[in-house]
Amino acid sequence: MLGTMQDVPLLVSRILRHGATIHADSRVTTWTGEGSPLRRTFAESGARAAQLAHALRDACGVTRGEVVGTLMWNNAEHLECYFAIPSMGSVLHTLNLRLPADQLSWIVRHAADRVVVVNGSLLPLLAPLLPHLPSVEHIIVSGPGDLSALDGARAAVHSYEPLIDGRPTAYDWPDLDERTAAALCYTSGTTGHPQGTVYSHRSIYLHSMQVNMAESMALTEADTTLPVVPMFHVNAWGIPHAVFMSGTGLLMPDRFLQPAPLAEMIAAERPTHAAAVPSIWQGLLAELTDRPRDISSLRSVTIGGSACPPAMMKAFEERHGVRVRHAWGMTETSPLGTTSSPPAGLTAEEEWPYRVSQGRFAAGVEARLAGPDGSFLPWDNASEGELEVRGPWIAAAYYGGHGAEPLRPEDRFSPDGWLRTGDVGVISPDGYLTLTDRAKDVIKSGGEWISSVALENHLMSHPRVTEAAVVAVPDERWGERPLAAVVLEIGEDGGVTYEDLRAWLGERVPRWQLPERWTRIDAVPKTSVGKFDKKKIRALHTAGALEVTRLG
Repeated sequence: MLGTMQDVPLLVSRILRHGATIHADSRVTTWTGEGSPLRRTFAESGARAAQLAHALRDACGVTRGEVVGTLMWNNAEHLECYFAIPSMGSVLHTLNLRLPADQLSWIVRHAADRVVVVNGSLLPLLAPLLPHLPSVEHIIVSGPGDLSALDGARAAVHSYEPLIDGRPTAYDWPDLDERTAAALCYTSGTTGHPQGTVYSHRSIYLHSMQVNMAESMALTEADTTLPVVPMFHVNAWGIPHAVFMSGTGLLMPDRFLQPAPLAEMIAAERPTHAAAVPSIWQGLLAELTDRPRDISSLRSVTIGGSACPPAMMKAFEERHGVRVRHAWGMTETSPLGTTSSPPAGLTAEEEWPYRVSQGRFAAGVEARLAGPDGSFLPWDNASEGELEVRGPWIAAAYYGGHGAEPLRPEDRFSPDGWLRTGDVGVISPDGYLTLTDRAKDVIKSGGEWISSVALENHLMSHPRVTEAAVVAVPDERWGERPLAAVVLEIGEDGGVTYEDLRAWLGERVPRWQLPERWTRIDAVPKTSVGKFDKKKIRALHTAGALEVTRLG
């Protein structure tokens, strides 16, 4: 027996229509750095998305199923691409502008992008790549930039505003199979070539609903959210689609991602919610300490991408009244997998263990822990294994490339179809995930595991430690031992010593986990999405480029 409900496909175009009509007066604000932000309503954004779709079809020949690249900051025009391209039946391909040139070129060739929409400020990045991008036939330039950088390009060059100007403000969005590809995002390629994840209309629709739920980001029409997390990475954590469902105002930072302009735009535009990786918030906290601003409008921030130091969570709450909410996810999970909303009825002290965890699994995300022998472990908050997940917005395969079959590497997908995340952790009986490390970053010392993340968080809770990264290095006796690389703040009374830091750790972790090897660095290297890039620290150590002090 089947249900009697209408079979209406879950499509990005339906999210667009809802936002542009039901929440027509909600606003998209793009920070310009010049004191006059660009403001558009959702209704205007919907009309411009239709104009862009007409331009892509009529001027560039974009067809259904075709991949269209964007090399753009978080701004109103990128939002129009987010809705126009999938809604017309094509595939939005967001290009990570922070990737090395060779990886970026490889990705464009792999996806066979024929049309690329680019911000004018990013032309110096795109132009040198064009000789290596034979598939690119059209370049659409949005915003000011030096068009002479494209002199000699084989591709046709269009300016965004003249291209869409005068075109119809309505588009007959096609009814598609909800399983149709809507967006394509590649991983950051920390090992080997990046892998592409193809999101369907169905997965984006369901994920957007989850983003808005009270136990997640809890976005409402009364809110304005600031997604510092890039739109070129995992759909800006689903926020651009989610706000068109909820009517939440959208504050776009464009290219102004440094601590000072972020503080200025928060003080001026008064967002109630924001989202970014920990390194962004660490910089903002330091900026506010040196040059205070009024950020009292913020009720909460969502932090993901890597573990947030508890000391930073406490600092935001105690100094600025901002509640930090941990989240976990990855490119392959759209990305929302967990958020750290504590159970009801707890005191502030009782809430803390839940808040510092990665959070509870979202409705629709199933999880299990795989032990080293392949057995599945209990949810007892003690048994440590690799996290595997499945659900309606979880990848079942990687994009194989233009015209190729999807890829299902055995190290990333189990025989029964679960995603192997590469994250190691424990799960509590009530479904809260605590990650202890990445599988590749766990320090295997004398048959025991040491969590590099736990050591980093304890180090960064020290008042004189700005950043810390801990990596495994070879040890003749124990196989591997931790090397602590720290970024130190010098106070008026002089600096902190490695012995001081080791004593600090000694009060917080078992003695056998204490690092013997220490080094000071100017900054922890970051990946293209702001995560700690530990492979670079390991490479520097292997090359003998670090000055390492060994304590007894």
